[in-house]
Amino acid sequence: MHPHVLLLLACLALVATRPLSAAVPPPAHDAIRQLAETEQQACLATLEQLVAIESGSYDLEGLGRIADLIATRLFSLGGKIDNTEQGDEIYRMEDTPEKTGRSVLATFDGTGTKKILLIAHMDTVYPRGTLARQPFRIDGNRAYGLGISDDKQGIAVILHTLELLRRLNVRDYGRITVLINADEEISSPASRFLLTRLGAAHDVVLSYEGSRVDSDKISLATSGIAAATLIARGRGSHAGAAPERGVNALYELAHQILQARDLSEPEVGLKVNWTMAQAGIVRNMIPPEATARADIRVLRVADYDRIERALRERITTKLLPESTVELRFERRRPPLEATAASRVLGAHATRIFKEIGRDLVVDDQPEGGGTDAAFAALEAKGPVLERLGLQGFGAHSTDNEYVLIDSIAPRLYLNVRLISDIAAGAVSGGMSNVQ
Repeated sequence: MHPHVLLLLACLALVATRPLSAAVPPPAHDAIRQLAETEQQACLATLEQLVAIESGSYDLEGLGRIADLIATRLFSLGGKIDNTEQGDEIYRMEDTPEKTGRSVLATFDGTGTKKILLIAHMDTVYPRGTLARQPFRIDGNRAYGLGISDDKQGIAVILHTLELLRRLNVRDYGRITVLINADEEISSPASRFLLTRLGAAHDVVLSYEGSRVDSDKISLATSGIAAATLIARGRGSHAGAAPERGVNALYELAHQILQARDLSEPEVGLKVNWTMAQAGIVRNMIPPEATARADIRVLRVADYDRIERALRERITTKLLPESTVELRFERRRPPLEATAASRVLGAHATRIFKEIGRDLVVDDQPEGGGTDAAFAALEAKGPVLERLGLQGFGAHSTDNEYVLIDSIAPRLYLNVRLISDIAAGAVSGGMSNVQ
């Protein structure tokens, strides 16, 4: 008799001998668990490879090298590769470079119907030369390295999840699409449109930002991020000899900030905070121009329109009639909003984690940061889960970024089981096929 049949009969016999009131966790899928455990060292080797390539958002040479590595690995796993260059479709913001790095898009066709999108990003916040301060190293249960938590671990988890699916011959999905983009850390100006289209074209979106060291969790919601810039323009004049001939842009800017200081609505998660300002050329000149910037956070996509409209209404009221006031509003990243479908899939993930004796926190409240999962969710019909990567710490730090090594096998197990169940149609609720 086949060993898997014997294992199933043994599990059924064990359950039959237990009283109905006993809380018995579901049996672990031993073959997957064992493969996930043996894959840990290979995953660490991949992390070392990825960390060794500096790939800051503005480093086109480094981004090209890491994109080639990722494409080669995905191709070796059977993926059809499409290296996507930046086109005309780009949302330009204040910090958007003239050219962004290329994304890597890979597709794996199966025998079933479910379409699953896996996303992560290859770019980091670090400028070239920072690697020397934070090379890859292992210290106890921690693997350190530049960008290892945000988000090179996400790339590694995707690669090794696909490797385990290949070994297990899981092919009953319709299509698995992998997108690794190169501009996430600068609010995805070139990849946001592709993310949204792919999200709409797939039944499920799984995003691989890291989880937390202090909370083994996945997320159903993230904050939206916007930026507002006010530019007040007046007229320069000698501050001592002829101040009356000037139009003081600093006065106008101060007026505008004060009348826009009460736009936050904490009860709905809307936060508007003026955080930067600059005015004047020299001390003895009436300033002809002054600027201020606000950081804006939202929990609902609809609040973007509302806060921009409120700001534009406020600036029509001026202190100095001869001044002009301009508002620039950047929608840097939308919020990811929890849905009924994502809650169903999140609950299914907790049951999978129980199979290996672990508790998974499903967080439906945003923490203040934003991710690419929100772009993928904008027009998605199915569930979107975030933080399916490793437990990590120290993102955007220069010498203390690490992942927990003992989270590798459990997270690989979770992802293999989750994708397998989605492919097999074993998740109930919110999983209708995208046509």
